[in-house]
Amino acid sequence: MKYTIFGESHGPAIGVVLEGVPAGLELDLKAVQAELDRRAPGKDPTATARKESDTVHVLSGVFEGKTTGAPLCMVIQNSDQHSGDYGSIRYTPRPSHGDYAGFVASKGCLDYRGGGHFSGRLTAPLVAAGAVAKQALAQHGVGVWAHIANIDSIWDDAFISFTEEDDDCTQIAPPEDLEALPRKEFPVLNDAAGERMRAHILEVKAEGDSLGADIECAVVGLPAGLGAPDFGRNVEGIFSQYLFAVPAVKAVGFGAGFLFSQLRGSEANDPFEVRGGKVITKRNNAGGINGGITNGMPVLFTVTLRPTPSIALPQESVDLRTGEEVELEIKGRHDPCIAPRAVPVIEAAAALAACEVMGL
Repeated sequence: MKYTIFGESHGPAIGVVLEGVPAGLELDLKAVQAELDRRAPGKDPTATARKESDTVHVLSGVFEGKTTGAPLCMVIQNSDQHSGDYGSIRYTPRPSHGDYAGFVASKGCLDYRGGGHFSGRLTAPLVAAGAVAKQALAQHGVGVWAHIANIDSIWDDAFISFTEEDDDCTQIAPPEDLEALPRKEFPVLNDAAGERMRAHILEVKAEGDSLGADIECAVVGLPAGLGAPDFGRNVEGIFSQYLFAVPAVKAVGFGAGFLFSQLRGSEANDPFEVRGGKVITKRNNAGGINGGITNGMPVLFTVTLRPTPSIALPQESVDLRTGEEVELEIKGRHDPCIAPRAVPVIEAAAALAACEVMGL
């Protein structure tokens, strides 16, 4: 499946066209809406004050409840826009946001309101597309799960540890814990750690600043032997392409990821064993991928999200009309930490990547 997202944050609507959806898929629109509701800010004080219903409307590709194989188009209306909050950034780009690069790329014609096409608002149609991908994967016994792993060195429990041989790396967490994650407003395995994260976000918000985060994700059920070491077919490369298309993602690490630089080969290697007649690994430092090919273990990775660039503190910028250096003060409604709402977005990107790996 290939997707194209369209629309702007403060335009009339946003949406996605999903091509290559298998025909005959009995599409559960309630499940699609449930995924969108996970991404919505709700009443949590750690999220933006912007409220949108995010009700999804299917324009094409579904007939009598089943996909037709034609392009699937889904649209979400915008309604709660405060475009006047963004007048100050039209010619004064926010540091580390897409404002300046987008201004240059668009030859000065960028829709600056709410971040335009660069806005996190555009992750809503991505989640809708990912919800369709999840339903297609479920028919093949593949599931996608994610949680907030870390916010400013406040750590949640990990799906699995990386170097202990006595862990069961075929099971990332108890099934009841995984099933509970999508129902949580703050998606963590350890609720006590989640409360510490939430309190810290509110502290930083009160200071006018923002926070980044790590999100851990697992794709469970992919069979061994998918992918290839070559460019364009490498499983890590396919996943990375989808993940880096998510706003704010600045790093991706598979398995032990950045910890590999601190390990010896004897620690990093995943010993093989036979269990129930099936070859598995005792550890999953490789994140379920060897040589660009799935090895049958859960595909496990962590993405790093940068802090939200839109903060209340004064920042240094330039006036693109005059070339003068200026001080920028940003108004508007922004997430002090996007991690809670980003979890279903990362799952959506992972689901779409998994569909490509599986040839769906």
